[in-house]
Amino acid sequence: MAPLKKSKKTKKDSKKFKKIKHKNKKNKSIGIVAVENKGSSECDWWDSFWHKNSPTPGCGVPCDEEDGFKYFFRVSKKTFDYICSLVREDLISRPPSGLINIEGRLLSVEKQVAIALRRLASGESQVSVGASFGVGQSTVSQVTWRFIEALEERAKHHLKWPEPIQTSDDWCDQENNYSMLLQGIVDSEMRFLDIVTGWPGGMATSRLLKFSGFYKLCESGDRLNGNVKVVEGEELREYIIGGFGYPLLPWLITPYEGDDLSDAMLDFNALHETARSVAVKAFALLKGGWRILNKVMWRPDKQKLPSIILVCCLLHNIIIDCGDRLHPDVALSGHHDPGYEGQSCKQIESTGRLMRDKLTKHLQGISSPRKKRASSKSFASDHAEDKNGVQVQDLSECRRGYFMVLEYM
Repeated sequence: MAPLKKSKKTKKDSKKFKKIKHKNKKNKSIGIVAVENKGSSECDWWDSFWHKNSPTPGCGVPCDEEDGFKYFFRVSKKTFDYICSLVREDLISRPPSGLINIEGRLLSVEKQVAIALRRLASGESQVSVGASFGVGQSTVSQVTWRFIEALEERAKHHLKWPEPIQTSDDWCDQENNYSMLLQGIVDSEMRFLDIVTGWPGGMATSRLLKFSGFYKLCESGDRLNGNVKVVEGEELREYIIGGFGYPLLPWLITPYEGDDLSDAMLDFNALHETARSVAVKAFALLKGGWRILNKVMWRPDKQKLPSIILVCCLLHNIIIDCGDRLHPDVALSGHHDPGYEGQSCKQIESTGRLMRDKLTKHLQGISSPRKKRASSKSFASDHAEDKNGVQVQDLSECRRGYFMVLEYM
């Protein structure tokens, strides 16, 4: 479409506009600013555009205005208004000079967006697009690039990697209950030091660990990074212990698995289990003290449930920090549901294997077979737990004055 010729009236108005502009410059007053003024800006741009580009027989443009709008700009009027809302602030706040049509009126935000969309949708030349809107080629160029820069900045949230789709099976654990995992690290006083929750009960514990911030901190050297301790000529770094469901890592020590274990390995496993029982008891107290965690919830809100779990852990710690104690009958017999069978993780890092062997060698000198038998006979009685407390200290003194245990429920 060729550019439209200016009428005499238009030329006259244009000259008048230039005179006003020149006068403003002379008086040092404010020049043209693209503000949202309904009186002076072109808010009826669509009527004008539709009249100029109204369909003719055989042109392929829909006769219905709503369909015609979508034909020219590729979006509905509702989506068009949304796009305008995204870029409105940028198009108003940083107006370049000259954003006027051939009649000398400022371009509205809506008309600027329409020009840019038409240029992008049609691929026509700037001259042709300008003619259909009654603006010059340079205006089309400025408007299009301002729109592109604004939308590039304001619409980034529409370009993102999708969240993992979680089906109902993801939340179904081994007992076919819909549940949410809680992973925690506790100290020797059964205080929670770190927790991770919000993940579905069907997730493997080793995968849950790798999603945690604690794992990322340990792998980057920002956690469990205390000075290396030399014990009997062996260097022992800071570490925590975990059950069979976790990988064997240099900072996460798991027990030996298999049927053909040496006496030293069995001794190590016995001490390991005694230390881990502290975490098991902490979780049993948590679920027993705050029974909402042990009940079946009717249509729980998966967004709010992590907050409920966190607050229960905080209350658990407050009781310990204040020197208070829960009634001994509060604790549950176990922190997992009846019939639960833990999963075994087969991931073993060579540096983790070396660290565990060093610990085993050291413990072999301070732990006797008699102690091992005492610890393996009974964890039920308080008296046995008191005796085993010495062995827990044996395990912890390899590195520090207290120990940390990784467990989940």
